[in-house]
Amino acid sequence: MRRIDRLPFVFAVVLYVLAWLLGFPIRAQSAPLGEVECTLIVDAASGETLYREGTCDQRVSPASTFKVPLALIGYDAGILSDEHTPSWEYKAEFNAPKRDRKTVDPTIWERDSVIWFSREITRRLGSKQFAGYVSKLEYGNTDVSGTPGKNDGLTHSWVNSSLEISPVEQVDFLRRLLARKLPVSNKAHAMTGAIIPTFRAGDWTVQGKTGTTGLGDVDKRSLGWFVGWAQKDARKIVFARLVIDTERSDTPKGPKTRAMFLKELPNLVR
Repeated sequence: MRRIDRLPFVFAVVLYVLAWLLGFPIRAQSAPLGEVECTLIVDAASGETLYREGTCDQRVSPASTFKVPLALIGYDAGILSDEHTPSWEYKAEFNAPKRDRKTVDPTIWERDSVIWFSREITRRLGSKQFAGYVSKLEYGNTDVSGTPGKNDGLTHSWVNSSLEISPVEQVDFLRRLLARKLPVSNKAHAMTGAIIPTFRAGDWTVQGKTGTTGLGDVDKRSLGWFVGWAQKDARKIVFARLVIDTERSDTPKGPKTRAMFLKELPNLVR
């Protein structure tokens, strides 16, 4: 009887190994999304894990944290020039929330998390170049195909759609960014670092990007990200904080996640 009970387990292991050998994508740890919460902090230089709590290898939508790699892409492709160029005027066709109906430059884009500015960058790139950049940056699952049947990958893939990334992958990506080891120009690395918002957390100087989205077709859960890096004296760390509530929130989850992380950071890493 025990032998029969073990067969499903053995069969699952065989399928897993075959998928790995054939190169099929193997999803990170599966956990109910309503239960996901992670705080991950690593040393920027060595990669040593300094603090880890929660489920940190579950892939989810990057939401507005995708503005970090998109800045790299925009500068490398020559669409963005410096901290304040280009400066694009809002158009009614963007159908943006009232707070985003304004002229936006790269610094304002990152600070206020303006999605229509992101979509103007990707529109100028075009689908082929956009997908090529995300692939060579090895960002998450690199899937920018978008919602099946909607042909919206160029404008929606990073918000509750096909593109997903885990906190572990976020931290790895940011370490490569800080080390200037990503396949983009030195200018792209430098300018991206210049426009990411800056905060204080005790003696730490923190730069990071929030992300907020609802999960599922009816947005039953709220997702909040805060990812980035921090420095105190000669010490530099990279971090990812992810929180997914079991219920939908009427207020953006990203800023709340950022506020809690900034409050806790001085006690997490000394």
